[in-house]
Amino acid sequence: MDLATETATLGKDRYGKSRALYERAKNVMAGGVTSQFRALSVPHPMFYDRAEGARIWDVDGNELLDFTLSQGPCILGHSNPELVERVTKAFARGQLFAGQHADELALAEALQRLIPCAELVRFTSSGSEAAHAVLRLARYVTGKPKFIKFIGHYHGWFDNVSFSVSPPVAALNDPTHPVPAGGGIPADLAASVVTLPWNDLEIVRDTLVRQGKEIGAIITEPVMCNQGCIEPREGYLQGLRDLADEFGVALIFDEIITGFRLDLSGAQGYYGVTPDLAMFGKALGSGLPLAAIVGRERFMGPLARNEVTHAGTMNGNNACVAAGLATVDILERNDGAAHRHIVAMGKRLRDGLSTVAAQSGLPILIQGPGPMFHMGFTKRKQVRAYHDVLDYDRPRYQEFCRRMLGSGVRLIERGLWYVSAAHTAADIDLAVEKADSVLKEMA
Repeated sequence: MDLATETATLGKDRYGKSRALYERAKNVMAGGVTSQFRALSVPHPMFYDRAEGARIWDVDGNELLDFTLSQGPCILGHSNPELVERVTKAFARGQLFAGQHADELALAEALQRLIPCAELVRFTSSGSEAAHAVLRLARYVTGKPKFIKFIGHYHGWFDNVSFSVSPPVAALNDPTHPVPAGGGIPADLAASVVTLPWNDLEIVRDTLVRQGKEIGAIITEPVMCNQGCIEPREGYLQGLRDLADEFGVALIFDEIITGFRLDLSGAQGYYGVTPDLAMFGKALGSGLPLAAIVGRERFMGPLARNEVTHAGTMNGNNACVAAGLATVDILERNDGAAHRHIVAMGKRLRDGLSTVAAQSGLPILIQGPGPMFHMGFTKRKQVRAYHDVLDYDRPRYQEFCRRMLGSGVRLIERGLWYVSAAHTAADIDLAVEKADSVLKEMA
C-alpha cells in the first residue's frame, strides 16, 4: 500500500470523526483551519476534544502523548490545575476592565525582576503585535528606518517582517534580496528590510559599515528555533551586541520561544547578552494569548511619554495576566524546580532520540538545547544557518510524524519538539521507545 492510500485509510478509520469535521470545516473556514501552520498537519488537520498534563485526546478518542504543546505555549502541560483555578477566579472578577489592575502590575514587576533588559514592560496579545511595536520603537529612538532580519527567522506574520522566512534555494544566490513570505505583502516594504544569513558576524559588520546610517535595528531569534533549532556560535550574540553599540543600532531579541524555556531570564540570561528590546510570548501565557514587550528605558521611554503609539483593547486582560502570573509563580517555586525538570526531561528526550536514531542507521540530525530541539532527516552532522536546513528530507519526516501519531505520539511536522513540566521520565522513555520502533520500520 503506498503512502497516500495508507494515509487515506488511516484518516477514514482511526481518525474518521476528525476527518469528517475537517471536510465540514473547509466549507466555512478558509482551508478548514484558523492558522496556516495547522494546514501542514498529517494525515490532515486534526480536531481535538480535550487535553490534560502531557496528553491530548482527539475527537475520535485517540489518546496522544503530546510534544507539540500547542506549538510551544503549554510549558506547564495542558490544563494545569493551579493555572486553571487562578484564571477562572480572575475571569469571574471581570474579563476586561479597559483599565489597570493589580495582577498586571505584579506580573510586570516579576518580569522586570527576572529579565535583564526589562527596565520597563508593556503587555500585548501576540508575538506578531510585539514585533511590530519593538521595531516601531527602534525606528523612533534611532531615527533610522531600516532593520536587519536574518534568513529563516520568524517574527510573526505582519507585513514588515514577512520576508525571507522560508525562501527557496534559488533566492539564496542573493541573500540580501528580501523574499516576501506569500502574497499580499507590499513590495515597497522590502526597502526597509535587510536580510542576511545568520551566525556570521562579518556579514553583519560589512553591512553596517555600508548601510549603518540607515539601519536602526537588528532583530534576531537568540536561538534559530523555527528552522533547525540552531544555537548561536560562541560569541555571536555578544558580537551582535558590540556591533549594535558601535553603529548606534537597537539590538532586539525575539524571545517568543526561548523565553522561560531556556531560562526564566530568557536566552539573554542564559547566554549572558542583554539586548535593548525583547519580546516574550508563548510560554508566558501557558496557552492564553499573552505577550510582553520589555526593554531598556531609553527605548521604552517613548511609550511612557506618549511619543510612540502602542495600543490594544485586549492588552492586559484579566484571564491572560492571571495565566502569566501563575506560570511565573509555578516555574519559580522551590528554587525553579519545575523549570529544572523541563530542562532535564528535554535533554533526556533529545539524547534518547539521538541514540535510537543512530542505531536505526537512518540519516538523522537532532540538535538544540533540550527544552526545545529539532529532529530531521539529513546527512549533515550539524546545521549552522538557513541554507543548511534546506537539505532536510521534509516528506520523510512527515512520514515519521504520521507513524508516530499512529503510535500515540503527537509531533510538530516541521521537526521542533517541546517538553513541559508535566512530562515524566516514563513519558520520555515511552516516546523514545515508540520512535525506536517507528525508525526501525522506516529503515
